[in-house]
Amino acid sequence: MNKKLTGFFLVFVVTVSAGYCQALIPANDIFNLVKKVSDWQVRLIEENGWKYPTTDWTNGAYFAGEVEWAKMTKNENHLNFLKSVGEKNKWKGGPEKFFADDYCVGQTYAELFMLYKDSVMIKPMIELADSIILKPHTEPLTWNFEGGLHNREWAWCDAMFMGPPTLAYLYKATGQKKYLDIMNKLWWRTSDFLYDSTEHLYYRDSRYFEKREKNGAKVFWSRGNGWVIAAITRILDQMPAQYPDRRRYISIFKAMAKRIAALQQTDGTWHASLLDPISYPVKESSGTAFYTYALAWGINHGYLPYKEYYPVIKKSWEALAACVHEDGKLGFVQVPGASPDHVGYEDSEVYGVGAFLLAGTELYKLTHLKSR
Repeated sequence: MNKKLTGFFLVFVVTVSAGYCQALIPANDIFNLVKKVSDWQVRLIEENGWKYPTTDWTNGAYFAGEVEWAKMTKNENHLNFLKSVGEKNKWKGGPEKFFADDYCVGQTYAELFMLYKDSVMIKPMIELADSIILKPHTEPLTWNFEGGLHNREWAWCDAMFMGPPTLAYLYKATGQKKYLDIMNKLWWRTSDFLYDSTEHLYYRDSRYFEKREKNGAKVFWSRGNGWVIAAITRILDQMPAQYPDRRRYISIFKAMAKRIAALQQTDGTWHASLLDPISYPVKESSGTAFYTYALAWGINHGYLPYKEYYPVIKKSWEALAACVHEDGKLGFVQVPGASPDHVGYEDSEVYGVGAFLLAGTELYKLTHLKSR
């Protein structure tokens, strides 16, 4: 090769390599933004108290993100903050024993147990899990709020984030396969009921099977599907590689990821209604954060191709960054609900912060992985 060609080749390689590196979101930018949001939320709680009970699902979802961020950064102050919450709760869930929302906090208890090896942290959740195993779980999942179905079964898609990961984490914490087996049995019972195999999305509950949006499309709620795809990642993180049904989770995950990526809006987010974004034209950060987290996790674990999904993630993270106020408040979080709804810049909720922390933690890992 002559000198001119050699020089051209070197310049080409350096240029392409530099372009590749520049394509990555700087790790420091991710770190500083996630820290800013995490610190803001902790500070808000310390100054104003809790908006919801500390055993509530809202906080359970927040803790899920906070503990992952604190573990990765080895932030003892935030870990101690989470331990103080567990102690305040006496390591129990909410008042409705078998209501998935009321034992979402068990995920964090199990993670803290795995860090500190104090059995007090998971004893009440083990007792709950043993009780869940003993129940028959034969009741139809057709939505029946008045009849208290939600207090007995996972009959709505949010529950798939609240309940199953708690049992999966208990399996990892104790080594007791029975907790993973009951989780798996109940997961597929709910998944088979709520999953639309044509759209590769989940209905919120049976009330939405026949409902339609203004444009005639089926009703698929952004955060609702965010709950599900985020739950799959958290379950797979705890599930052994040789577990019989593992491939089924991976198959659903890949199908959802492909569909979700195709539904991203030009502003980089996913609006409250996945199939009728025009009726809800404003970005929504909680669903967007869950998708960002799940897609980044998929790349990190080799299930999703980097070249195809990183541009989606980069665009969504930049959109999420624009939702963060100067003081660290995360805006554009749809308030608690069961279906698509309107949302604004000032709207913020702890579960949205939890999703943001999950997304930022996973994206930070991805950036380090790809920049090596």
